[in-house]
Amino acid sequence: MQVAERALFLWNNDHIVNLVAQNRHVILPLIFPALERNTSRHWSLAVNGLTTNVRKMFQDLDEELFQECQKKYKEDEDKAKSVEEKREITWKRLELLGDTKKAENI
Repeated sequence: MQVAERALFLWNNDHIVNLVAQNRHVILPLIFPALERNTSRHWSLAVNGLTTNVRKMFQDLDEELFQECQKKYKEDEDKAKSVEEKREITWKRLELLGDTKKAENI
């Protein structure tokens, strides 16, 4: 928690914010998934608050880029969910096949 807080405090530095603003098209797509996960899954209220501030900063810097990253994140999450569902179905089929083979050997 403390490491996350310290890292998020860096975003309060004016020099860092200026560098990020100049390179936001590279930086935001890289860190957006981590910011989203922090806001929805991190247990620390302090980390959640600091993450929300960083997200707001990026949103204010470039709304269009922020929306693009949000859309891509949603697509990636949906894709990951789909892959997980397919994996579950495959395992269930394998378990059923294994049970069938076991029953045949008995």
